[in-house]
Amino acid sequence: MNAIPGAGVAAPTAGRPSSGAARQSSLREHNLAVISQAIFASPEPVSRAQLAAQTGMTRSTVSRLTEELIAARIVAEHHPTGGRPGRPAVPLTPARGSFAGLGLQVNVDYMAGRVMDLTGAILAEEYVEGDFESSDAAAVLARAADLARRLLERAGATGARVAQACLGLPGLVDAASGRLLLAPNLGWHEVRPAELMGADALPAGTALVVDNDANLAAYGLANTAPGRSAPSSTFIYVGGDIGVGAAIVAEGTVVLGKHGWAGEIGHMAIEPAGPQCHCGARGCLERYAGKHAVLEAAGLPLETSTAALAEAAASGYGAARAAVERAAWALGIALAGVVNLVDVDEVVLGAGYIPLVDLLRPGIEEQLRVRTLASPWMRVLLRGAPADPAPAATGGAMRALRTVIQQPAAWTGTFA
Repeated sequence: MNAIPGAGVAAPTAGRPSSGAARQSSLREHNLAVISQAIFASPEPVSRAQLAAQTGMTRSTVSRLTEELIAARIVAEHHPTGGRPGRPAVPLTPARGSFAGLGLQVNVDYMAGRVMDLTGAILAEEYVEGDFESSDAAAVLARAADLARRLLERAGATGARVAQACLGLPGLVDAASGRLLLAPNLGWHEVRPAELMGADALPAGTALVVDNDANLAAYGLANTAPGRSAPSSTFIYVGGDIGVGAAIVAEGTVVLGKHGWAGEIGHMAIEPAGPQCHCGARGCLERYAGKHAVLEAAGLPLETSTAALAEAAASGYGAARAAVERAAWALGIALAGVVNLVDVDEVVLGAGYIPLVDLLRPGIEEQLRVRTLASPWMRVLLRGAPADPAPAATGGAMRALRTVIQQPAAWTGTFA
């Protein structure tokens, strides 16, 4: 991953002990981050006085730090509102149209991208249908690079500066090295996306972060806007495109596991002697609840949309209805195991499952009731995610902005 501009430690100031200068610089950066995160986390505009009360800093310190954030175009101030006599409050909010995050997503049957600014406004987006099952990684990622260039050109026309890009892929990702280790449905193994996309896919100095697509989709659901947590912040997210991916979110944080590979629910065994999976094992959840598996069982063409599948299943008890009920049974078994293991009482069905939520609900809830040990004392809430054709692109754009919100000192002077 490329270094963030300005993230290096400054040289000691002449005439001061280097250790003291380092401590002073670190304190300023820490306090700047605290103020930045407080402004972004607030659902309403916040004043300097409110920030001082919230953080425990003096008003003069808060004022100095907010002026830095305003000058950096990370924060914007608005017209004063009524406050104490003679001291009107000046509302502070995230800045519009300055920094932006690029979220990219490549899945088996589409790729997509979104550029989002610090307020959560979409500056550019594009969705491209395709057939990337068992595909050539170099060819597909070259197309993703072209998509990134188009989006960045449109976003750049607004005057925004992309701070970082996040790419979501359906498989095991080593985020530290930026490698995709394995994506069974894409047919990819040991891929370095940044290298295959090319050095000119992103502006010089812009980092490309690679992550699992379910992790990024869940991150987007855990936040209502960049830096602002959603009211419901502890849940299991399950997305069902061709494969089945999941993420565990605890108090707004996506739980990654030791290696970053948590959430591979699609390869939990439902029946150890069941049908062969692309991963090489048998009886995996996605062989019962993945989109292609359900369409095959329903006797429908693989290009059938999930909405059309839902309509067919809702029309009567035919093969489509039986296939959806079989998927619900398998999902319920897998989710009960996760609930028993991590003690989460909310499940969010996203991606391809959204049109099927009402049809899947009875079967999933029955398995949760029977198989969750704590079910007599705990009800697991099952809900659908908001409709979004590319949720990892949305979550990726939000995730890309986290560096600006949490490390604002590294971005001061960018627009100078």
